[in-house]
Amino acid sequence: MSITVLIAPDKFKGSLTATQAAHAIQRGVLAAMPDARCLLCPMADGGEGTVDVFVERGAARVAARVRGPLGAPVEATYALAGSTAVVEMASASGRGLLDPTQYDPMHADTFGTGELMRAALDAGARRLIVAIGGSATNDAGTGMLRALGARFLDADGAAIGAGMASFERLATIDLHALDARLAGVRIDVVVDVDNPLCGPDGAAQTFARQKGATPEQIALLDRVLAHIADVAERTLRCDYRNEPGAGAAGGLGFALLAFLGAHMEPGVALIAREWNLPELLRGAALCMTGEGTIDAQTLHGKTVAGVAALARAQNVPVVAFGGAVDPHVVEPLARRGIDAVPIASPQISAAQSMRDAAELLAAAAEAATRRMLSERAWT
Repeated sequence: MSITVLIAPDKFKGSLTATQAAHAIQRGVLAAMPDARCLLCPMADGGEGTVDVFVERGAARVAARVRGPLGAPVEATYALAGSTAVVEMASASGRGLLDPTQYDPMHADTFGTGELMRAALDAGARRLIVAIGGSATNDAGTGMLRALGARFLDADGAAIGAGMASFERLATIDLHALDARLAGVRIDVVVDVDNPLCGPDGAAQTFARQKGATPEQIALLDRVLAHIADVAERTLRCDYRNEPGAGAAGGLGFALLAFLGAHMEPGVALIAREWNLPELLRGAALCMTGEGTIDAQTLHGKTVAGVAALARAQNVPVVAFGGAVDPHVVEPLARRGIDAVPIASPQISAAQSMRDAAELLAAAAEAATRRMLSERAWT
């Protein structure tokens, strides 16, 4: 009787898509154990690559011309499967659309993400899955809401929209022209962080530095986010600023929760459910997963931890491959039943590791499979 191995990696950013990674792992498993039954389930955690995973599973890729994070037009894409659209905010408002010298969270906004959502509605979508990792923005989702018809006004009734500093003047949020179709659409938001909107663990204090903000700008952004939340609370008669994930994507999570009634959950959980991962794990003798970097963030909602939690619930051992593995997390991961394995030795440069990722991943999977067989860890 052949052994079943479930292969469920995320992308190896800059090197392999999740599907390419899954095929590389499969090659390694079959080289060591030719009669193995491999089940491939490419994954994502709600960041970049989420649309790719759905397209690779049969959804159509649809292009839309939208406004990028700093206003220049970009060609963004979303996935469409029946009446479900998968929108990836990184495609319209992500850091990957900018050169690092262009990072500017004081002016970057999510307007293009709203345009991408509107394009999906125009295509007939009745359910939106919005993946909100990889943002260049810290605008509390105000750009997205403006693209969908909301208006942000100062005390004189003048529209606000140019730069985050101007939102210190925000007095009123007008939702009368918000796209009426949103009321009949289910919105599922997939995230890979659980930060609140503002405060020490909020969007600005935690993430704005990597988007180019200075310490002074971080303090200003945090203050502005808190003010937007105050006005939103008066408008909606409910305070969403401390909801887990409200600070995701520079506060886009907050806007989706508060103004659009979205349902939020970790990306791994939603995608695992979409692909019926728990059912696939039944009968599996081993689960192999992985991502480009396994580090402290892996412990907090990334693909490796999410897949491993599902596998552990069914007593399936887990091997996780990383382009790089932080030695400080090896033991904490082991306590979760995860055997973290780097695909390259420290002597190999990061550039070479990324260039040869498919071959290195296949070799690591082969070695891990042979080791498991020799140890008779599962038969």
